[in-house]
Amino acid sequence: MRPLRTFTVEPALPEKLSPLLEIARNLWWCWRGEALELFRRLDPQLWEQLYHNPVAVLGAISQDRLQRLARDEGFISHLLRVYSQLEYYLTNDGWWPKTYGPSDKPIIAYFCAEFGLTECLPIYSGGLGVLAGDHLKSASEMDLPLVGASLLYQQGYFRQRLNADGWQLELYPRNDFHNMPVEQVNDDNGQPLMVTVDFPNRQIHCHIWRARVGRVDLYMLDTNVPANAVEDRPITAQLYGGDQEMRIRQEIVLGIGGVRMLKALGFEPKTYHMNEGHSAFLSLERIRMLMAEHGVSFHEAREAVAASNVFTTHTPVPAGNDAFAPWLVEKYLSHYWTQLGLGKDEFLNLGRNLPPAADEPMNLTIFAMRMSRSHNGVSHLHGQVSRKLWSKVWPSLPLDEVPIKGLVNGVHTLTWISHDMATLYDRYLGPGWYEKPADIEVWQAAQHIPDEELWRTHERRRERLVAFVRRRLQQQLERRGAGQSELRAAEEALDPEALTIGFARRFATYKRANLILADLERLKHILGDGERRVQIIFAGKAHPRDNPGKDLIRQIVHTSREEPFRTSLVFLEDYDMNAARYMVQGVDVWLNTPLRPMEASGTSGMKVAANGGLNVSIPDGWWAEAYDPTAVPAVGWSIGAGEEYEDLDYQNSVESHALYDLLEKDIVPRFYDRGSDNLPRQWVAMMKAAITRLAPTFNTNRMVRDYCEQFYVPAANHWDELTSDEFTQARELSGWKHKLTSEFDSVSIESVKDNMDGQDARVGRDIRVDAVVALGGLSTEDVRVELYYGKLDDDGQLTRGTPLRMEHTAEQGDNRHRYAVDMPCDHSGMTGYTVRVMPGRHSSDDTRVSSLIRWA
Repeated sequence: MRPLRTFTVEPALPEKLSPLLEIARNLWWCWRGEALELFRRLDPQLWEQLYHNPVAVLGAISQDRLQRLARDEGFISHLLRVYSQLEYYLTNDGWWPKTYGPSDKPIIAYFCAEFGLTECLPIYSGGLGVLAGDHLKSASEMDLPLVGASLLYQQGYFRQRLNADGWQLELYPRNDFHNMPVEQVNDDNGQPLMVTVDFPNRQIHCHIWRARVGRVDLYMLDTNVPANAVEDRPITAQLYGGDQEMRIRQEIVLGIGGVRMLKALGFEPKTYHMNEGHSAFLSLERIRMLMAEHGVSFHEAREAVAASNVFTTHTPVPAGNDAFAPWLVEKYLSHYWTQLGLGKDEFLNLGRNLPPAADEPMNLTIFAMRMSRSHNGVSHLHGQVSRKLWSKVWPSLPLDEVPIKGLVNGVHTLTWISHDMATLYDRYLGPGWYEKPADIEVWQAAQHIPDEELWRTHERRRERLVAFVRRRLQQQLERRGAGQSELRAAEEALDPEALTIGFARRFATYKRANLILADLERLKHILGDGERRVQIIFAGKAHPRDNPGKDLIRQIVHTSREEPFRTSLVFLEDYDMNAARYMVQGVDVWLNTPLRPMEASGTSGMKVAANGGLNVSIPDGWWAEAYDPTAVPAVGWSIGAGEEYEDLDYQNSVESHALYDLLEKDIVPRFYDRGSDNLPRQWVAMMKAAITRLAPTFNTNRMVRDYCEQFYVPAANHWDELTSDEFTQARELSGWKHKLTSEFDSVSIESVKDNMDGQDARVGRDIRVDAVVALGGLSTEDVRVELYYGKLDDDGQLTRGTPLRMEHTAEQGDNRHRYAVDMPCDHSGMTGYTVRVMPGRHSSDDTRVSSLIRWA
C-alpha cells in the first residue's frame, strides 16, 4: 500500500550531542581516526551491526543511551575535540587557494560511475570506485574547487555469498538513503530539486542527493522517482547491472543528466574530468547547451568543450570498453544529433575508428578521446599500452606521439593507514605524513623508527587481521548452516604469528588468482612447514556474468577444504572496503599475478606498502615503475622481468614456478631469519624501504596535484580563452580547421634532399636537409614542416623519432615553398629521417586535425 505521506524522522539528540549529526553527515569522519572512535563509542556492537554507518547508529541507538552519553564528560570532551577539528578543517585554506587563489564555486567537475568512499555507502564495485573516492578525499585535503558527479544506486553493487559448493551468489539489499550519510537536495520551496533527461517519447525525472566529503561535495542522481514510469525507476538500481540497453540508459543519465544537475545547482565548471568512458555523453550536453545559449555551431562549441575536457582510461583491453550498437544509439540519441545539426553517420563516427566497418558500434572510449584534448592512462606502462591500443584514433601519428600520457594512480593515505601505524607515524614523522603526504623528506624519517616498534606494531595488525578473518569465516559458515565441528575449526583458522600472504581483488581470469595453486604439491610443502608457517587469505568478487571468474573462486574454496590447507588457506566472503582495510594493514606480503600488460595500475599494493607491507607481483601496472631491482634494500619482489608470452599455459608454468622459487628461497627464509631478539631485521629494513620510497609517490595527493598541473588548470585556461569575447577564438579556430580539412588534400611534398653527397655521416657533423612543399590552397601560416629523425629499429623502421621544425627559406612559385633544417648527428648507429607537413597550429591531442599529416 502506498503511504499517504512520507517524511524522515531525525534522531532526538540532546543539545550537548547536537554536533554528532553534523559530523556524521560529512564523510570527513571516515578518514579521521578520532572521529571513527567517537562513533564507535556510541555503541560498539551497533556500530559493527550497522556497517559503520553513524547516521544509522544515531537513528537506532536508544534514547536512554543518548541521555547517558550527554552526561559523560569524557565523551563530551571527545565530541567537542572532533567537532573543533572538523570546523578548523572546513574553514582553513588548503593547497589550491594558496597556489591559485580562492574560488567560490567549483571549477572542476569530476564524473565517475562509482565512488568508494566508505563501506556504509555501497555505490562502488572495486578499484575504479575506490580510486574515485580517494581522488575526492585528496581533492578535499588540498581544497580543490571540485565537485563530484555520479549516480546513487538503490541496490549498489551486489553482496557476495558462496553456496556449499563455493559458487558465488549475488544478493542486492536495498539502500535506505535516509539512513545513510547523504542528503536529498531541495529547491527554494523545500521540494526535491529535480532534473530531467530526454528519452524516446518521454522524460526521465531525477532527484539529486549530496554526500559531503570534507571540503568537496559529491552529487548523485536517483531515478527511483514516482514521476517516472515503473520501467524507468530502476535505471539507478544497480551498479553495472542489466543488459546493454540498461547500460546506455544509465550512461545517458550520468553524462547528460549530470551536466544538467550541475547547472540546476548553479555550478558552471570550466574543466570536466571523465574518469572512464561511462560519463562520455556529458560532452553532448555541454555542446548542446553552448549552441542553445550562445548561438555557436556544433564545431565551434566542440572546440571549447574538447579543450576543457579531461579523459582518463583505465581499461587496457578493447572488450572492457563500453560500445553500443548503432540501433541502440539511434533509439536513445537520434533526437540529440538533430539538435546538434549532425547526421546519423556523422554522429556515430565520433565514436568509431575511421573509416568505420559496417554496423561498427559506437565506442565510448573513442568518443571520449575525440571529445577531449587531455588523455591519460593510469600508470607509465598503461600509458604505453593505451597509445598502442587507441592509435587508430590518431592514424597518422607515430606511436610515441599518440597523446595519451601515463599518470600513475595513488591512494589516500589517511583512509588506509591502520590506527596503530598512524600513531607510530605521529611519533616519528610528525604531522607532515598526513599534512604533506607527497613530501619525500617527511617519509625519510620512517628510517628512524626503531625496528622493534615497527615490527611489534605490524604484528598487532596481523593479529587483528586473523581475528577478523576468523569472525568472518564463522559468519559465512553459520549462514550456510554448517555444523559445530566446522564452526570450531573456523576459530582455529590461520596463525597470528605466521607469514601471511594476501590476494584480494576482482576475480577476472586475467588476474590469475589461481596461479599460486598451479602446483599443489609444491604449495603444500611451502604452507605445511611446521617450523616456518605460511598462510594465504583470498578475497574478491567476480562480476555476476563472469562464470570463469566465479569458477576461480570455487576452485580456491575447494582447495581450502582439502586437509593440508584447511588452516592455512582461506577465502573471505563479501570483500568490501572494511575487509580491505584489515587485509592491507595486516598482511606481510601482497600477491599480484596479472597477465602483463593487462593490469592498468592496481592500487591495493600501494595501500599495503604505506602500512609497511611488502609486494610480490608481476611487473605490471604501478609495480612496473615502483619496483627497482637495483635498489637495496628492495621494496618487495618481482615475478619475472616483464616477459610476455604467446603460449598462456607455458607462461603460467614459468611464472608460477618463479613465484614458488621466490617463496622458498627468499621470502619465507627472510621472514623467519630472526636474531636473539626474535626480530627479522632484514625484513624490517625492507618494510622501511617500502614506506620511505613508495608512500610519498603512490598517494592521491601527489596524483591530484599532477592532474591539476598537467590537466585541470590548462583545461580551465583553454576554456577561458576559447569562450571569451562571445567565443571569438573558438569560432576562429573552428573556421581555420574547416579550411584546413577542405584544402589539405592539395598539400604534397615534391622533393627532399640532403648535403651528404655520398659522404658518410659522422657524430658531431650536422646534415642539411631541404624540402620543397606544394601548399595548394593553404598558406605558410597554416602549416608547419618538420624533419622527423632518429635511430632505426631491428626491422629498419623509424619508430621512435624526434621532430625538428624546418625553417621556410624561399618561395618557389605556384604556392610551392622550400624549407630547410640542420639535422644533428649526436649518436652513432643506423639512423634515418623523413619529412612531414602538419597543421601550423596543430596539437597532436586534437583528433579533428591530427589525421591531417602528409609524410614524404
